[in-house]
Amino acid sequence: MRILLDECVNERLRNYLPDHDVQSARYAGFSGLKNGELLDAAESAGFQVLLTVDQGFGHQQNLAGRSIALLIFRTKSIALGELLRHVPACLAVLQTIEPGEIAEIPGGAK
Repeated sequence: MRILLDECVNERLRNYLPDHDVQSARYAGFSGLKNGELLDAAESAGFQVLLTVDQGFGHQQNLAGRSIALLIFRTKSIALGELLRHVPACLAVLQTIEPGEIAEIPGGAK
């Protein structure tokens, strides 16, 4: 699965998502794009999931009809160590997430 890490996500997280093609927004050339623009660019580039820690992202964007899904880490901090605690749950969600869906870690699909 092609996964794009939002700018607010530690880029080193990509090393802990084996068997997935993971790029950071910076590496993909999407630095500075706002949420809607970022979704458009990611979708156009063939990303299937946008992974973010921006807890308001899902409320600000309508994913209905989109070919990309949104995975939101709802953690106490954005430190890599905190994110790594939730990687097993993330990997499980990635097996079942569908286009246009919003899922939260920890939490459930919306």
